[in-house]
Amino acid sequence: MSGDATETVDIVDAADAEQSLRVEVLQLKRAMETRPVIDLARGVLMASFGLNPEEAWSVLVTVSQKANIKLFHLAEGTVAAVTGEPLPEPLRQHLSAAVADLAALRSAPRESEP
Repeated sequence: MSGDATETVDIVDAADAEQSLRVEVLQLKRAMETRPVIDLARGVLMASFGLNPEEAWSVLVTVSQKANIKLFHLAEGTVAAVTGEPLPEPLRQHLSAAVADLAALRSAPRESEP
């Protein structure tokens, strides 16, 4: 490659790296903004259904995927439900089903048990 071609490639690589960093910074900012509400929703599920932190996270992710709703919006609705704002019926049904599925898994005998 000639010197000019190498310099052009370096400039393009630098621009790509800068763009990647900008995207990453925006994603991290968004995560910092949404994480507190998601953690509150986990706490609500833990207190309401006796779940541990991992189970509460699993329920939120499952409901988010099945209901095709962003996790943050589900978390907002879950936290708002504590103050009397009802969750939409489809979300309530998905949430109930996810918690019931988890409870069934908990009570199912393990393969190592007789």
